[in-house]
Amino acid sequence: MEARVESDAKGRKSVHDPCMRPCAIERGMRILGGKWTGSILWHLKDEPVRFNDLSRMIGGASKKMITERLRQLEDQGLVERRVLDTSPVAVEYRITPLGRTALDFLDELRRWSEKLPPALAESVVVEGWGATELPVGPDPVTQAVSDCLAAAEAGCLRRH
Repeated sequence: MEARVESDAKGRKSVHDPCMRPCAIERGMRILGGKWTGSILWHLKDEPVRFNDLSRMIGGASKKMITERLRQLEDQGLVERRVLDTSPVAVEYRITPLGRTALDFLDELRRWSEKLPPALAESVVVEGWGATELPVGPDPVTQAVSDCLAAAEAGCLRRH
């Protein structure tokens, strides 16, 4: 059943069949909505990437943050970590088949984000880019995922 709000004769509102557990959209946003998560998956879409190269690709994120997200993605089965037999030792990451299933969704978010009205796009402030005046669209995938997560956290009146 879908959640619904009804008013009684005195105008008092009550909710029937509320979402008691995260709906499918909320679950997905909790997995992909973390800061830099979408960008990490996106940068791994074509080939395995070494950690230092990945941190260079995502210029606004600290190495600590990238490490945290990579561990989370690895725990969730979206990314694989491989220690390379090199000197010095290097680590590379690759997207798993499960992680790859999120790429179509992330690509849709990218396209949606690129079509935002300029005023809305310019109003977005992304923390961690190290500038007072931030460039518009340096990371549209992560911003679109974050926007969707914020909307989902605002409330769930329907099950998806």
